[in-house]
Amino acid sequence: MRVRALVSALSRGTESIVFLGRVPPALYADMRCPFQEGDFPGPVKYGYCMVGVVEAAPPTRADLLGRRVFCLHPHQDQFIVPADAVVPVPAQVPTERAALAANMETAVNILWDALPPVGSRIAVVGAGVVGCLTAWLAARLPGTEVELIDINPARAATAQALGVAFSLPDAAAGDRDLVIHVSGNPDGLVTALRLAGFESTVVEASWYGDRPVAVPLGAGFHPRRLRLISSQVGAVAPAMRPRWSHRDRLALALGLLDDPALDSLLTGSSMFADLTNTLARLAQAPGDQLCHLIRYGGSHPPQPMTEEPLPGG
Repeated sequence: MRVRALVSALSRGTESIVFLGRVPPALYADMRCPFQEGDFPGPVKYGYCMVGVVEAAPPTRADLLGRRVFCLHPHQDQFIVPADAVVPVPAQVPTERAALAANMETAVNILWDALPPVGSRIAVVGAGVVGCLTAWLAARLPGTEVELIDINPARAATAQALGVAFSLPDAAAGDRDLVIHVSGNPDGLVTALRLAGFESTVVEASWYGDRPVAVPLGAGFHPRRLRLISSQVGAVAPAMRPRWSHRDRLALALGLLDDPALDSLLTGSSMFADLTNTLARLAQAPGDQLCHLIRYGGSHPPQPMTEEPLPGG
């Protein structure tokens, strides 16, 4: 089917690493995104947070004509993909908020890896988009006590909008049952290990590209019998993998976006034509930006697909 782009989101952590050429050679194959063109270190067409409208479809999927869909596709104004590569956006989820679906999917997978029990005391270190969504989800588990932690005091307002507590690292509560680290900064991992209680779990969901990370495994790490595990969205968490596909998980993530509070994560936008400058600016100096949207223009009337695929834009 042919899809016309409405908005896409910059996944700032991963895309900055790609933009700056910091993908480790050993991970070139693992880091390929769906429908990527080119090879690392570059040039590559990258991205995976696209919301568009179906403008041409095969007769078997004519029900999607004119519908909004989410697709793990790089930033591009028009594109043709297999029909099963798109997931419909629920009617109650606005287009801009739907661009958070890939980040929400990551947050879902983090909690599937962590498996926090009812009543857990949880710290989320790093108030980027994924960290905010993870804290927001965790706070909806019965009886949980969730604290979102970041070095930027401006994130307190975002936490308040999401209905979760906020703290700077030095003031954060310790002895946590579960600590989730998503700051992308090795110093955040130090904080995460410090906040973990006896025999608790620390989930490392940050990705550092080719940067070496010194993990402080001395001091209390062994006496407190801490459990350090990784979480990465490329594979469905083991607890759910036998029954859930990637598509199932993405559909769940889209449905979870039905909350206006999540609009607080949409902090900026620019046009597709300015993407080169936008990527350079956000990779070097993101400031207080959380989710930055890329907007597109132009339209064509919906139509069924012919025997040969229609040309993309």
